[in-house]
Amino acid sequence: MSETTTADPDTGIRGITIRQPWAACILAGKHVENRPAPWSWRGWLLLHAGQVTERAPLRDPLVATAIRDRTLYTRAVIGVARLVGCHQDAVGTAPCSKWAQPGAHHLVLADVQELALPIPWLHGQLGPWRPPQDLVDQVLLQLPHLAPEGTS
Repeated sequence: MSETTTADPDTGIRGITIRQPWAACILAGKHVENRPAPWSWRGWLLLHAGQVTERAPLRDPLVATAIRDRTLYTRAVIGVARLVGCHQDAVGTAPCSKWAQPGAHHLVLADVQELALPIPWLHGQLGPWRPPQDLVDQVLLQLPHLAPEGTS
């Protein structure tokens, strides 16, 4: 039996699971992720494509344009992003982004970086989760500039 250790909480890395095609849209420039509740946490996120691919959004021109020529990976870490804010648009105001859903809390993402080789990962959850150290290490092999000082 192998034991998986959890990444040191001081590294500031969490994971977020996002259904397709929305995960691919983030890699293509979608900088707002819609969630039902606010998040107070800020920092680096592993972008995990969940098991489910929602078919209806694939017909939306905005989505279709964003995901053109992209593989819709599922059950894999496909990139990283920095969560820099969370807000909800005031009632009656214009949405903060063409991707923002009215009434949702908007996670604001920056510094999105796609992994050249998606990392298969079967576990995830829609809320923030702590990735095990071995998963973080696999991501850092592809993005070594994200490693905290003294760990590379």
